[in-house]
Amino acid sequence: MTGGAGPPLLLLHGYPQTHVMWHKLAPLLAPHFTLIAADLRGYGASGKPPTTADHAPYSKRAMALDMAEVMTALGHDRFAVAAHDRGARVAHRLAMDHPDRVTRLATLDIAPTREMYAQTTDAFARAYWHWFFLIQPAPFPENMIAADPKGYWLKKCGAGSAGLAPFTPAARDAYLAAFTGPVIHASCEDYRAGATIDIAHDDGDGDARLTMPLLALWGAHGVIERCFDPLALWRERAADVRGQSLPGGHYLAEEIPDIVASHLLPFFKETP
Repeated sequence: MTGGAGPPLLLLHGYPQTHVMWHKLAPLLAPHFTLIAADLRGYGASGKPPTTADHAPYSKRAMALDMAEVMTALGHDRFAVAAHDRGARVAHRLAMDHPDRVTRLATLDIAPTREMYAQTTDAFARAYWHWFFLIQPAPFPENMIAADPKGYWLKKCGAGSAGLAPFTPAARDAYLAAFTGPVIHASCEDYRAGATIDIAHDDGDGDARLTMPLLALWGAHGVIERCFDPLALWRERAADVRGQSLPGGHYLAEEIPDIVASHLLPFFKETP
């Protein structure tokens, strides 16, 4: 999806969703930015290439390169990025691997992947059980989810503080229609990569930190708030970090779009 007017802003969705997750926020941003809302590799209408033993085709490096190439094809050499959940992990790698392309980065309800795994607690593992379920060897989680994909999706996405309230019926139907066998497998590969090759790529960054401004927003009623210090963790990975919790849960762009927009707009319109 593309639309709007102004400097380019790439929007990346989370799991288990598609670019549709921006449907409430996009109208608030479109008067100010040219929006590009893409489906990540393995999700929605995007390609779902065969995987490999090391899960490299679903590494955040590969998914980030997809997005860099999309923006090149659309004629955008430099652009800002706002991203949620898994998309924000892709955006982190995009900004690290292509720092000359990304001008500003806003993340919604994540802390860096490597640091979250390193600081796993009982409370985090219970709340983010899917992180540890989806990384089991194929096809165990795929088969379990495929037995009742709708039931799984509703359980996973309705488990937060707001339940299923953030999702309009039309958006929920779009997500469920997209959550088919190939997406189920590809999204498991996304998580398997996150627990393995993505951490190796993070370790390979050494002491390098993102240089562009980073805005971290997360839900005051969610797991990131309860289990982590996201600003401290982001400051280990980026040089210019600001942000705060917002009065919502995990699906901020759909639960409180007006409040999210009130933070994104001044951040992305700020001049150096």
